[in-house]
Amino acid sequence: MKPVEILLIGGLTVVAAAVGTVTGFGTSTVMVPVLTLFYPLPVTLLLVGIIHFFGDIWKVVLFKKGIKWRLILLFGIPGVVASLAGASLVFAVPQATLSRILGAVLAAYPVFIFVNHKFKLPQNVGSSLTGGALSGFLAGIFGVGGPVRGAFLAAFNLDKVVYIATSGAIGILVDLTRLTRYAAGGIGLPRALTLGLLVFIPASFLGAVIAEKVVTKIPQKLFRKIVAIFLLLVGIKLLIV
Repeated sequence: MKPVEILLIGGLTVVAAAVGTVTGFGTSTVMVPVLTLFYPLPVTLLLVGIIHFFGDIWKVVLFKKGIKWRLILLFGIPGVVASLAGASLVFAVPQATLSRILGAVLAAYPVFIFVNHKFKLPQNVGSSLTGGALSGFLAGIFGVGGPVRGAFLAAFNLDKVVYIATSGAIGILVDLTRLTRYAAGGIGLPRALTLGLLVFIPASFLGAVIAEKVVTKIPQKLFRKIVAIFLLLVGIKLLIV
């Protein structure tokens, strides 16, 4: 791997961390589709999972005043269990099949959002448990549980700071679980990518700091639309390759 590749992934990390933090989609939702085009899915999941874990820590540190423990527990407990199940499937399903399913998931989500832009989930315990389980499962198998978690958290009409901090805290629980399962299953990173973490992790912090500065200035809906279009295009790409 050439140094320029490390720098490019570092730049992608900054953008993904900033956009992912503000929109609530999470760093993985931007990075996984891009890196899957160049690296095997298991390697991508482990690399981005590590970066995403630190990104969640930055969210909690920078937006700690917004933490809501009740929501964290309601989403986090089923999310941890489901992420373990999802991460286990990474070893049981062929990579080509997983990539195409990932493409379908990425393409379906923005289509659903645009067609059902007024769709609202009920604000109750059932929504929390379902959202936690579904987002945890998708995070485990594809690394992209953020959009689903965001859709369920949005039902509670949370303040942006509360939304980001709570999402980050839930993400820490889910990421720890799936990363442990990946490692136990024998997934590892090439030496170059391992060394690259020395660049990628600080880059994720830089992105989170940028997000903290702009979170109150840029319309959240605009970011969501841009990322939704991006997800649709990459989803189609994974489906047809």
